[in-house]
Formats: sequence, structure tokens, C-alpha cells
Amino acid sequence: MHDTILVPTDGSDASLAAVDEALEIAAPQDATVHFLHVVDVGTEMSAAASGQIAQELSDTLEQQADDALDEAVSRAEGAGVDYERVILEGTPDSAIVDYVEEHDVDLVAIGATGRSGLAEKLLGSTTDRVVRSVEVPVLLARA
Repeated sequence: MHDTILVPTDGSDASLAAVDEALEIAAPQDATVHFLHVVDVGTEMSAAASGQIAQELSDTLEQQADDALDEAVSRAEGAGVDYERVILEGTPDSAIVDYVEEHDVDLVAIGATGRSGLAEKLLGSTTDRVVRSVEVPVLLARA
């Protein structure tokens, strides 16, 4: 039985498929789904020297986080599933692994690929590092 399911989401089609899979598992088990979006500090820092561009990038990244989480939350509310909504800053794979350990997560449902533009048949680099690093079951979802 799963009490706590983590769904890292970036709003991509694959991460939304992971949201749907997690909700299907959570609903009959009264599990809580934690929707997590990690704002990649590497992306923010690479633009930090650019002054105004850095602020615009930061605003865009925050909006992407809100949009991804809004969609996940909407689906959870529609399914009647309890949820947590979390935004963190950091390196995505490290933040996800740390979250799993700190919140006693039972299952991670994650998109096989994200927004990086990798071919759908390939495993995304963040997903690959998470799969190799966590000690709980991982469900990979494809769009």
C-alpha cells in the first residue's frame, strides 16, 4: 500500500501522464500525492550575469512552475485525491531524491522524459538519475 506518492512535474505530457497514473493509484488507497516542481538553479544562475534578463527568466520559471502545479492540482481535485503542492529550487534530480528521503515517500511516479526535448523513446537525464538514486519503487509514465 502507498501512503505517500511523489510526482515531480514540469508540465510536460509525460509528467502529466505520471500525474494521472499516480492519481489512479492514490484514489482507492486514500494516499496523498505530493506534486513537486523544482526550479533548476543552474538555469537561473547561467543568466544571473545578464541583469534584467535574469529577472525575466526567473519570472518565466516561476510561471512555468505554477502552471505545471496548477494542472496537477486540478486533476487531483477532480479525482478527490489529497495532495501537497511544493516548489523547490535546486538541481532537479538531487531535490527529488532528497524529497523522497525527507518525506517518507512510498512511490515516485515520474515522466519518462521532460521538457528537455529528448526523443520520447529515450529516458530523460533527470528521470534516469532519480531512478538510479531512490530506494523506493518508481513508476515511469510516457505521454
